[in-house]
Amino acid sequence: MEGLSAAARALVSGADIVFGGERHLKLAAPLIRGRASTWPSPFARGIEEVLALRGSQVCVLASGDPFHYGVGSVLAGRVPPEETLVVPAPSAFSLAAARLCWPLPETALVSLHGRELSRIRPHLHHGARILALTSDSEGPAALARLLAETGFGGSRMTVLEALGGAHERLRSAKAESFALSGITALNTVALEVEAGPNARVIPFSTGLDDDLFEHDGQITKREIRAVTLSSLAPTRGQLLWDIGAGSGSVAIEWMLAHPSMHAAAIEVRADRVARISRNAAALGVPGLQVVEGHAPEALAGLATPDAIFIGGGASEQGLLDAAIGALRGRGRLVANAVTLETEAELIARHAALGGELTRIAVSRADAVGGKTAWRPAMPVTQFKWVKP
Repeated sequence: MEGLSAAARALVSGADIVFGGERHLKLAAPLIRGRASTWPSPFARGIEEVLALRGSQVCVLASGDPFHYGVGSVLAGRVPPEETLVVPAPSAFSLAAARLCWPLPETALVSLHGRELSRIRPHLHHGARILALTSDSEGPAALARLLAETGFGGSRMTVLEALGGAHERLRSAKAESFALSGITALNTVALEVEAGPNARVIPFSTGLDDDLFEHDGQITKREIRAVTLSSLAPTRGQLLWDIGAGSGSVAIEWMLAHPSMHAAAIEVRADRVARISRNAAALGVPGLQVVEGHAPEALAGLATPDAIFIGGGASEQGLLDAAIGALRGRGRLVANAVTLETEAELIARHAALGGELTRIAVSRADAVGGKTAWRPAMPVTQFKWVKP
């Protein structure tokens, strides 16, 4: 209660009903005059209970800033702003930055609460500072293991426990020798990233090194992938279908472009489907939707895409027509061809629909008979079309 302003205390005391977690309700118990209601499971049912009480004085308790990975963002989608009064407090990120004297604009803020640890991977760059929310008392140790396994074992970890409370505590350790015990479930981890010589750093550029992906040779090669991503032109919050995904490299790089991006990777072979999921986790985009099946049949029921990439099978009967039909207006279709049959199909589509047709040829210097010569890769014909 000591952390609440007079206005916040008055709102809690004046409410007909107060919603909150068991811990919150216990802390606020001396103030509550109305009925206390613990969030049910599943959580969504509690939102419906709040909405059903429209017209009453309803108070919802939240930790820190309810709009920074908090319940406020969930409620805001259902309750009009004019019916809402929000009284924020410092978030765990703000409190952690205050304790460490870290400028928040220069610090990556990541929530791993109820989310896959791999989401932190794109942020792991040498010299970076990261504040990460965890799920429980085991979260810091699990994070330390991930760092050590991926070449960031020298990173300094500071575990900030029970921030703003009577039992607040800060302790530090290197990830590779992390042995802190008795960590409270309410903790935030501050990382000062140190990349070792073999660290798996994910560059910000498109056209990631092929070696960052697990693949069986079925992969859109680095240079071609960079051009392909440029043609697909990802913008905030958009959805990509990657058809004939192979290793999933294009879909994964699409998602790495911005945290708001979405993608579905469609692949017919079960071994490649499993490989795509592993690549997505290893490169920090575990939210990639992986669909096993043969296109165009496997496309049924998927959300409407903003862009479609066909990396293989563009000459399959009905596939291009299905892709064109599925795209939303102003959506981009990009298809790559290496075989004459697929190239002929793309040339015909270009003649019928317009768009852009590009030939991409890449050669790399390689050893030949004790000397160095250019070794050309198979040329790629790329068709790009924007739906009216």
